[in-house]
Amino acid sequence: MTVFTPGQRWVSDSESELGLGTVLSQDERLVVLLFPASGETRHYALRNAPLTRVRFSPGDQISHHEGWTLTVSDVREDSGLLVYSGLRDNGSQTEFAETMLDNFIQFRLASDRLFASQIDPLAWFSLRYESLRHYCRTQRSPLLGLSGVRTQPIAHQLHIARDVADRIAPRVLLADEVGLGKTIEAGLVLHRQLQTGRARRILILVPENLQHQWLVEMRRRFNLRFALFNDDRCQGAEDNPFEEEQLALVSLELLQLRPQIHDWLLASDWDLLVVDEAHHLVWHEEQASPEYQLVETLARLIPGVLLLTATPEQLGQASHFARLRLLDPDRFHDLEAFRAESAGYRPVAEAVQRLLDGQSLSASDQQTMINWLGDSASALLANLEQPGEAGEAARDSLIRQLLDRHGTGRVLYRNTRAAIAGFPERQLHPYPLPCPGIYTDIEGRAALYPETALQGQTSAEEAAWWQDDPRVEWLIDTLKMLKRSKVLVICAHAETALDLDDALRLRSGTPATVFHEGMSIVERDRAAAFFADEEFGAQVMICSEIGSEGRNFQFAHHLVMFDLPNHPDLLEQRIGRLDRIGQRQTIQLHIPYLEGTAQERLFDWYHRALNAFLATCPTGNTLQHQFGTRLLAHLDHPDDSDWEALIQEAGDARQALEQELHDGRDRLLEIHSRGHGDAERMIAQIERQDHDPQLAIYMERLFDVFGIDSEDHSDNALVLRPGERMLDAGFPLGDDEGVTITYDRETALTREDMQFITWEHPMLQGGMDLVLSGSMGNSAVALLKNKALKPGTLLLECLFVSEAIAPRHLQLHRFLPPTPVRCLLDSNGHDLAAKVSFDTLDAQLEQLPKHLASKVAKSQREVVERLLDRAEALADLQHYELVDSAANQYSQQMDEEIERLKALAAVNPLVKPAEIQALEQQKQVGEQTLRQAKVRLDAIRILLAG
Repeated sequence: MTVFTPGQRWVSDSESELGLGTVLSQDERLVVLLFPASGETRHYALRNAPLTRVRFSPGDQISHHEGWTLTVSDVREDSGLLVYSGLRDNGSQTEFAETMLDNFIQFRLASDRLFASQIDPLAWFSLRYESLRHYCRTQRSPLLGLSGVRTQPIAHQLHIARDVADRIAPRVLLADEVGLGKTIEAGLVLHRQLQTGRARRILILVPENLQHQWLVEMRRRFNLRFALFNDDRCQGAEDNPFEEEQLALVSLELLQLRPQIHDWLLASDWDLLVVDEAHHLVWHEEQASPEYQLVETLARLIPGVLLLTATPEQLGQASHFARLRLLDPDRFHDLEAFRAESAGYRPVAEAVQRLLDGQSLSASDQQTMINWLGDSASALLANLEQPGEAGEAARDSLIRQLLDRHGTGRVLYRNTRAAIAGFPERQLHPYPLPCPGIYTDIEGRAALYPETALQGQTSAEEAAWWQDDPRVEWLIDTLKMLKRSKVLVICAHAETALDLDDALRLRSGTPATVFHEGMSIVERDRAAAFFADEEFGAQVMICSEIGSEGRNFQFAHHLVMFDLPNHPDLLEQRIGRLDRIGQRQTIQLHIPYLEGTAQERLFDWYHRALNAFLATCPTGNTLQHQFGTRLLAHLDHPDDSDWEALIQEAGDARQALEQELHDGRDRLLEIHSRGHGDAERMIAQIERQDHDPQLAIYMERLFDVFGIDSEDHSDNALVLRPGERMLDAGFPLGDDEGVTITYDRETALTREDMQFITWEHPMLQGGMDLVLSGSMGNSAVALLKNKALKPGTLLLECLFVSEAIAPRHLQLHRFLPPTPVRCLLDSNGHDLAAKVSFDTLDAQLEQLPKHLASKVAKSQREVVERLLDRAEALADLQHYELVDSAANQYSQQMDEEIERLKALAAVNPLVKPAEIQALEQQKQVGEQTLRQAKVRLDAIRILLAG
């Protein structure tokens, strides 16, 4: 048994970051060590203490606790303590005992740890090399920030996200129609900007009623933890609370309520501003609303700005112009000039559409293109008729050049359902039902939700409202007919949802769950997961109106509206939980209503006047304002004589507005917004990446090394829990009790309670950082089992890292991320790495006992140091090749982008000189930084044949 003497210096094998430990005491069972550098005390069992004695050798440089260094010439032992003698840094001869060693010595350099007997398990060394390889690969990936999120890869969203996120300080307006995913696009932009280092601090401004939706959406889909700032959090704050957070979410109402908060935001240093529902920021040429002015002030100070807005109801030019002013007030300063400019794009858009459709161009089409592009168009038009690749290249070049010259193409993205494929059809199933006697006294608008008048008033002896409401009996029968299908039920009030849950449980036994605003976020997650579970989950989810906000239930396609909302936008939100791009089934809408009541009138209004059930209704809000007074009068006091006239008049107005919107569509803008081929290639790459088993293999190694227990949960899902031998409590598991994960995108999209593990997930990135930022696995000794080698043969395997230390905004990691350089030297200094792969070698190795590994390292020190010099020289050669290649690629890509922007600036005033200058400055600094890149030793492994 090892004898510990007070004052001896030891290090922890599992916690080397604690620094040097000093033995305090030892009894029959335990040894107690103090780690002065970290202030920690540890008690270890004598039988299996994970400790290694620190013993330096002649030639080593060591530090005294007073700060000076000694080059060791001799080591002796005195009463159980080591005494080092040698030359001080001032040249004088001296000695001191190990008790005087600097407490902050950490054995991070691989060779230092190896010779100090800080030898790691082989699995750690392998994990370190795998981590280096995967980190290098992911940082080079053109999909970084786009592929690792919980979304279905959709072409127009990926195109917009990459186009916007790859700019320095993007300033754009995202104006897609409802259901096309503006929030997803914004989240992808934020995620890519953060992953690539283009942005660090982000501020999101939203209407108060959307705060929760944004908070949950950013967290669930993009793993972005935004801090929610409300009045409670800001009240009483003396210092600026926004300086404490990198990602902040604030309501516009709070800014108006507390001017101090606006001042704090202005004083903070933000990289990117996101404003949702930007169409609510009212602006007229004579005056702007207070909200508009607040956002305008922030937009002038913050470099990057994303505005999200619904497609305006009336043609949209004035509304879009008001938003474009926020992005670039110099360019967009006159509304009439903007209207005149926009009118000139239609002939070009029509010509581009014919090109995309493969049609022949008329003489007027060709002349339009020549007018826009000049002489360069003539040659391209002549090549259009050529067969094969030449004709395709000419067509692609024409389209690209025409889109580049579009007036708002760089700042405005607007996709429409008419231009984007992938939406399902809708089928309407109305169910008129007789009005029961319990509702006889309830008239007018109150009859829209008659049960609310009876809720809470029923005594224990009286029947609950749901026992007499025919809609409940109808619902039970309908669910029986649809028993093999998931059914989403939405009603206006939480109390109604809870009562319906009671009714189903007591009268039918249908497995159901509820979802309402009275539940916590965790409770809602559990309810959504129970509904999503195909095998053991609920058939039906009963939601209050909150169920129509933000959640995606598109794994279902039956929607029951137990009642109807009082606004068409809410109706569209309800249907939008199922009717989303990517939905593969026809949406079945089931609408029960009580005959002769306001319910029937409201159904009639939505169906016949607005056509809001069978199609999206972008004109609904306008028509509701225009005819709202007459509609409310009919809901309160039905008048059959005027009802048909109202329906006819509103229907005619809707068709006229829809035609106006259709005629006003900017086809060129839509073509630019949805991309032209690049997104399909990205989707194919993401699909290949999703099916690559490397991720699951790497994560299993990570879990094994860190002591994370994993067990099967269901198909494509695992449960992770901290194991008894968990190595590091700082491992980002996400929950101390355990989490459920999946590597499968389809599973993740339907099971929001599961973590979707990708190469960009915080769990993986955090675990990888724990491996690479410390000394874990950077020194090892192994027994090599290979009959072709003579026993006793020594090989030295060295892992170097070639890297450029630079601010992430320079984007050098795309060209030279930390790149592993491997050398495998025999005793003569020959490099065998090209002949023997890491995996092949790793499979032939066995772990040596710790004491034997330590003896090998000490006995072979002279040979290892000689081979290490040789390895460093070889690594330098590979490093210079990597740097040259990276610098050339960087220079070429930057030159291409600068030249493209210069050409674009000549025809599109939205390209600012400052943008080109920023790129030129970035190129200059980037090239200099790449040329200064270094190579460093990262890990070392001695292999002894036996």
